[in-house]
Amino acid sequence: MGINSKPVVFAVISAAVILVGTVVTVFIPLFMPSTQPVSPYVKPYTAIELEGRDLYMREGCNNCHTQTVRPLRTEVLRYGEYSKLEEFAYDRPFLWGSRRTGPDLARIGGKYPDSWHYSHMESPQRLFQQSNMPPYAWMSKNRLDTSNSFKKTSVLGYGYSETDVKNQIDGFRSTVTSESYASKESRDQVTPAGLRSELTEMDAIIAYLQKLGRDVKNMEAAK
Repeated sequence: MGINSKPVVFAVISAAVILVGTVVTVFIPLFMPSTQPVSPYVKPYTAIELEGRDLYMREGCNNCHTQTVRPLRTEVLRYGEYSKLEEFAYDRPFLWGSRRTGPDLARIGGKYPDSWHYSHMESPQRLFQQSNMPPYAWMSKNRLDTSNSFKKTSVLGYGYSETDVKNQIDGFRSTVTSESYASKESRDQVTPAGLRSELTEMDAIIAYLQKLGRDVKNMEAAK
């Protein structure tokens, strides 16, 4: 009497074989170094950049903007070097996206100065008359909440100490609130007077946008 005549036993053995095959072919490779390449040029997000990334997700920006440049000549010419696996090493979750209602943002970091982003976030139509992007001026009126910044970087395993996170936040605040800040005029135009000495949500999301693709540009320049 063969196993085929015992449906329950056959089902259990089949499930066990499928389970073992799934573990071996899917889950084990996830933890192998070859599937998680890293580069010394790709750095973890700072506390402020991570806060900006959370705001980017909160506002659903990834529903309209992709963050992956495909290895196609037309895309490389428009957006820059095609996406590399190692540049997403610190992304949880990935924000590759699938729709380009707006342009791809994978290489937006450093393409424009902060002043451009302040103006664009306040009123996209001021810079691109036909843009269908909604304005985000209200983000400059919201004080940035950094109370959980250290917890976030710890959970993601970025390796920052609580002092590191505090220094990152204080350092960024000092930069954008300084009289010598290159984009001070544009920031002051969109930020209420009472918040100009504080960090706002707009400051954080711009910091995140300026991070995108910056490490890869450094990596390519070093070749």
